[in-house]
Amino acid sequence: MDKNQIQRQVQLTVSKETYEKTGKIFVPVATSARHVHLCREDVQKLFGAGYALQVFRPLNQPGQYACVEQVDIRGPKGTLEKVRVLGPARKATQVEVALTDSFKLGIQVPVRMSGETAGTPGCTLVGPAGEAAISEGVIAAARHLHLSAQQAAQFGLRDKQVVRLQAQGARAVVFENVVVRSGDGHDMEVHIDTDEANAIAMIGQPMMEVIP
Repeated sequence: MDKNQIQRQVQLTVSKETYEKTGKIFVPVATSARHVHLCREDVQKLFGAGYALQVFRPLNQPGQYACVEQVDIRGPKGTLEKVRVLGPARKATQVEVALTDSFKLGIQVPVRMSGETAGTPGCTLVGPAGEAAISEGVIAAARHLHLSAQQAAQFGLRDKQVVRLQAQGARAVVFENVVVRSGDGHDMEVHIDTDEANAIAMIGQPMMEVIP
């Protein structure tokens, strides 16, 4: 195992043991930077006919990975360059940016859960082989907590439950409206975006307390 894998195993063990001893829920928190999920049709438009996304590195969520591929996101006012694509390909293309990113793009971005893109703004994606214009799908991801079904049951939490997250340190805050996402394809990890991480001067992937 590499350093990140070892750290994750330690955090999962600490979380389990802490809950068993104290009843308090501590989970690892990761910063989710701007990224793009592509449907198969848009993969072909951006990278060429018959193209398949290539794995750069696996992510902590089962079956998910960062891709070698990067694209530019173009809005009415500006462009975000070399934004990482995450795989595998999805049914619909989705672009996730921080609100600070949206100012540069000139797009009024709503805060939504992943997949809830109806009525959201679109943009143009630019790749080495062409462009893909999407009519909707640009969001700022709502902060959320991934848990497997077993982990959720262990902590007494349920899918779509809304909890709070206590961040300690010089810029300690309580994040409200953290949505639990539980079931197949999930493993313990909170995702917040770069604006939220910068607001608390977050370094690395700390453990934070979940308050049901």
